Amino acid sequence: MTTLPRHPDTHISSALHFRNALNATFAWGWLILLLLTPWKAMSDPYPVAASKKGLQVQMVDDALALGVKHAALNCNLSDLLDLSKATQSIPHQWQGRAYSFHEPAISRLDQQIKPLADAGVLVSLIILVYESSQPELNKLLLHPSYDRTAPNHLGAFNTVTEDGRGAFQACLSFLAARYGSAKSPHGRVVNYIIGNEVNSHWFWSNMGRVSMERFADAYLTSVRAAHDAIKVHDATARVFVSLEHHWNIHYPGGDETQTFAARPFLEYFAREARKGGDFPWHVAFHPYPENLFEPRTWLDKSATFEESTPRITFRNLPLLTRFLDKAELQYDGQPRRVILSEQGFHAKAGAEGELLQAAAYAYAYKQAEALPGIDAFILHRHVDHSHEGGLNLGLWERKPDSIATPERRRKIYEVFRNADTSNQTDAFRFALPLIGLSSWDSLKEQGISKPSAKP
Repeated sequence: MTTLPRHPDTHISSALHFRNALNATFAWGWLILLLLTPWKAMSDPYPVAASKKGLQVQMVDDALALGVKHAALNCNLSDLLDLSKATQSIPHQWQGRAYSFHEPAISRLDQQIKPLADAGVLVSLIILVYESSQPELNKLLLHPSYDRTAPNHLGAFNTVTEDGRGAFQACLSFLAARYGSAKSPHGRVVNYIIGNEVNSHWFWSNMGRVSMERFADAYLTSVRAAHDAIKVHDATARVFVSLEHHWNIHYPGGDETQTFAARPFLEYFAREARKGGDFPWHVAFHPYPENLFEPRTWLDKSATFEESTPRITFRNLPLLTRFLDKAELQYDGQPRRVILSEQGFHAKAGAEGELLQAAAYAYAYKQAEALPGIDAFILHRHVDHSHEGGLNLGLWERKPDSIATPERRRKIYEVFRNADTSNQTDAFRFALPLIGLSSWDSLKEQGISKPSAKP
């Protein structure tokens, strides 16, 4: 006779205990895996701008009245990082270390970013590091090879030392944490431009006298470090390299250890980035006229239509996006995105000078508008600045004896305001005979018209 078990549900109970234990094991395993796996932020999608019209903003209210869709703001890390860790500073943790940021400097950024972002403007921060009056801060943030005779006191980033790299990434992590969401109470930043015109590094990102390869290696380390820190908080923000318009020649104001041609620099940067594991870096380009004091960029002789062109300006701008469409420069099968993050046109004294400045803007806007690979055309400057070597690039003329206090709107102001509106065609029409065109239709993406206007 078969003896039944005293507790007929014993086998079922054991099975349940086993299943619960197994589930718990899997749960702990997933938790451990999540903790050990590098975390990627759940971010808002990258926004789509209504147009390409942008400005390096000085006066937020005026910029919004002008209808800008893109804004670029300078962000000096030397102003942000607080080594004293004062009680009123804003704390931030990065890789287990505590950092502090000056509340007044951050508040000033908030006051610019918040109203722009709330109005739907795509905000770009230009990440810079100026030499400060604090030796300890300079040692931390400036590249060890920075030369104190640098003309603009702008240095390359210190991502060489462990402390320097930590501080640099902490700054970018802080910015992305504060401005990395559409729901942020401080506004959103979507683009981070790392340095300024680095192919003329002696003037704008100083690392001492150095070969192109050595500078590019150091810069790549910084761009990658910025990307990695930002992506922790904002997976869709974009990181940009910054280049000026000397394409196959270097800026003649410096020697070959101070300035480099943009094209070989970019090719080397891309090759080395792939060797270390490619990542989505993009290009912030500055296609100023060949002569910064001559606004008629359609006459640029050194901006030719061949790949060997000495410079890329608005006259031959499609060469840039055509170059970036090469397979060896793409990321994940797609060309890098381009923003034109700084360029402007000088207004010579008198009515004719202002007319030519305005015509140059109309011409440049039509060129950028026709190129789908370019996302933004950000004009420099909002107001003339007394420290720009005599250049008058502003929508506004400055007050005499001021640095950049606006006094009077120029002709270009109304042309800029009407760009990307239903009035654009009428507002731009005056420029056609000045440029030597019968219509804007002759500006083609696949090849640029060569206007007949004489110098």
